Amino acid sequence: MSIFGNSIFGNRAPGVGAGTQHGSAQEAADSEAAVQKSDAQWREELTPEEYHVLRQAGTERPYTGEYWDTHTEGVYQCRACGAELFTSKEKFDSHCGWPSFWAPLTEGKVRYIHDRTLGMDRIEVRCAACDSHLGHVFEGEGYGTPTDQRYCINSVSLRLVAKEAAGDGPQG
Repeated sequence: MSIFGNSIFGNRAPGVGAGTQHGSAQEAADSEAAVQKSDAQWREELTPEEYHVLRQAGTERPYTGEYWDTHTEGVYQCRACGAELFTSKEKFDSHCGWPSFWAPLTEGKVRYIHDRTLGMDRIEVRCAACDSHLGHVFEGEGYGTPTDQRYCINSVSLRLVAKEAAGDGPQG
């Protein structure tokens, strides 16, 4: 199913077809972030680049982030709140300059906003736990992934917890 309209999760992405950037009041209430901090708290906890991307929906330059070409096994967490969002199993080489995934870890880990900024019509991807900007999702680009989608995510929005570091190494 399509994220543009009916999503792969069986419901509409927030804002799609609703005529507004953020969708209906009910969608906004349903997607309230669990982690809520003041702007001052976010500025104190995040680096200027992290703040710009995560809280102001900025974008890092392509081919500059630490994970765009990483093949380490593990789980990718939200850098702002630590929520587990993606795994290396869904990561693929799209050669676009940002980490690319064909699906989030599980349903409900991310939320979607119809983004019409910069004269484009896109679907923004945000952390469902803290409402931080992660990147965008695109589909129909011909990558041959199971979902035909590319979650184009900023490296600075993520923190990789390597499989070995998570205690999932060989038993001995």
